[in-house]
Amino acid sequence: MKKHIPNLVTSLNLFSGSISIVFAFGGNLELAAWFIGLAAVFDFFDGMLARLLNARSAIGLQLDSLADMISFGFAPAVIVFQLMEKTLNQPFLIWYNIHVFSLLAFIITVFSALRLAKFNIDDGQTVNFIGLPTPANALFFASLPLALTQADTTGAAEIQNLLSNYWILLALVILFSGLLVSNIPLFSMKFKNFKWSDNSLRYILLFSFILLFVLFSFYSLPLIIILYILLSILFFRKER
Repeated sequence: MKKHIPNLVTSLNLFSGSISIVFAFGGNLELAAWFIGLAAVFDFFDGMLARLLNARSAIGLQLDSLADMISFGFAPAVIVFQLMEKTLNQPFLIWYNIHVFSLLAFIITVFSALRLAKFNIDDGQTVNFIGLPTPANALFFASLPLALTQADTTGAAEIQNLLSNYWILLALVILFSGLLVSNIPLFSMKFKNFKWSDNSLRYILLFSFILLFVLFSFYSLPLIIILYILLSILFFRKER
């Protein structure tokens, strides 16, 4: 029975990602973002449970990649597509009532698939990552509508203009898609156990992220992902 528990949690990741897509296509980007966050929570725990229960399996590995493709490859791309659809400064080219240049959001999906394929055939990523993990990429883009809503509420016109600019969104899509398949080493936030000695950096980063969220609310979410990338680069540069 216990061997099925990790796969059940992975399936909940997939289920959450699917619900996110439904909300995103329906225009409710905040709920879509929250369900990507929920999928990330399930993704965080499925591998840990597999290790703790000694229930790793080949089917679990494949299911995890398929779930990540939906939750962290397709779902965030739909959110960015909808954000791009609402911008006023993208090149005007309509095809079947869709702004053609909004479809470039699905570059995220393509590069997420490439990232997951590379990960599956690379035995060297068991401890840390090479390239940006798909959950981190998805959380970055999922955080944008939440930050935009906060900007609308607080009247932060600069942030509203920034996150409603087509070219800014496209630049972010290209930049983060490149990071997905890059050779940049990044620190894994997945806990193999809860010991401080084995996870001191993870705990420090986690507490720092919580503090940032308390101070800046949803504005902190994209900053947290950027901080994670920068700190990982600095950490591995120091290690060398």
